[in-house]
Order: sequence, then C-alpha cells, then structure tokens
Amino acid sequence: MARIAGVNIPTNKRVVIALQYIHGIGAKFAQEIIEKNNIDAARRVNELSDAEVLSIRETIDRDYLVEGDLRRETAMNIKRLMDLGCYRGLRHRRGLPVRGQRTHTNARTRKGPAKPIAGKKK
Repeated sequence: MARIAGVNIPTNKRVVIALQYIHGIGAKFAQEIIEKNNIDAARRVNELSDAEVLSIRETIDRDYLVEGDLRRETAMNIKRLMDLGCYRGLRHRRGLPVRGQRTHTNARTRKGPAKPIAGKKK
C-alpha cells in the first residue's frame, strides 16, 4: 500500500483515481501530477516502482497544498471571518447557510434535524 501525504492510497486502482483520495487533489490536479512525473494514466498503483511513488510524493509536497495544511488554512480562513464579525462569519458562528440560501424551508444540513416548537399546531 502506497502512502502519500499521510494517506494510504488504494493499490488496485488507477493512479489518477487513487491520488484523488488525498484531500486537496481532485481530477485536474491528479492528471497534472501524473503528467509531471511521466506516468501512464492506465497504470495502477501496485504497478508503480518505489522511485515513481517517491517522485509523486515529492511533487505533491513541493507544488500542492494538501491534507493537514489545507484543512488548517481553511479553518483559519473561517476563524478570521468569525473574528471580523462580518456577515459570513456570523453565519458560520450560528451554523446557518453562508452563501445566501433560503432558511425558511430546507437548510437541514446546516441547521440539523427539525426541532418541534410547543404550541405551534393550529
């Protein structure tokens, strides 16, 4: 099992798909990485040599922000908004949708399960 950026990537999948298991690497970046390292798109992770895995690991460390660092940066951005007290920060603080979605109905993903209100029945 290959370990890249602190993540065990699956060995029986194609390299492009397996790289997407790393937080911060999607289809576009995975394709870029294998092109930079001259690896065929059809190859699977278990067919890679140790040198190729090492070159992929070095490319990711050098050129991309992934896993813990990316999560930390995202959390710091949200914390900055909350500390500023701007509208987006207040929405994060209250656990409500941030990007202008309606909350009269829906928004259950952010608000959690519906809470019954006493005396509401007509």
